[in-house]
Amino acid sequence: MEHLPDPRRKRLLFRSWHRGTREADLILGSFADRYLGQFDAAQLDRYEALLDSPDPEIFDWIFGRAAPPPEFDHDVTRLLLAFRYTPRST
Repeated sequence: MEHLPDPRRKRLLFRSWHRGTREADLILGSFADRYLGQFDAAQLDRYEALLDSPDPEIFDWIFGRAAPPPEFDHDVTRLLLAFRYTPRST
């Protein structure tokens, strides 16, 4: 995602790439690179709420150790759970 004219999308992209752990940065940052530009306003709301979750909880969902709680049972979370991080080639 090279160009994000929308300040909200830029902020969410920044938050996705600056989570505090390199693993979370890579997974959520890559996910945001791929999908933020396609999200509508409601999906942005859901993604923003998801970013408020602690990394260990999100990792538990991603790795199947726990199911997302009902408030996160939506399209954005399902898209994240189906997302497969692939390192960029340099």
